[in-house]
Amino acid sequence: MDILGTSLRVCVKDLDAAIAVYERLTGTEALRFQRGGVSVAAVGCFFLMSGPEAELSILRKITATIAVKDVDDAVADLRAVGADIIAGPLPTPIGRNLVARHPDGSVFEYVDRQQGQAA
Repeated sequence: MDILGTSLRVCVKDLDAAIAVYERLTGTEALRFQRGGVSVAAVGCFFLMSGPEAELSILRKITATIAVKDVDDAVADLRAVGADIIAGPLPTPIGRNLVARHPDGSVFEYVDRQQGQAA
């Protein structure tokens, strides 16, 4: 699997205020999208998330988001090392994703930019 980068997840109460801070710190413009009831803004290497506590409590269990070249390759490698695929692969507004639990218990989201492909 080709890992392209990692994004940190930050849960915030006021998404607009947080976006202004992180845009200034990273020098990049936010890309906004909705994931269920959660509003998300990708700003540099940060995923800012705001929404109902019930949904955020689930998202907090994911350690980080890892960008990969191809989610299908990630599935193969994750299964080869004994990881459990918890969700996905699923299409998202910016590509495909999956959530996996590594053998050590860590939970990560893997994403690619291959839009329109369902695994």
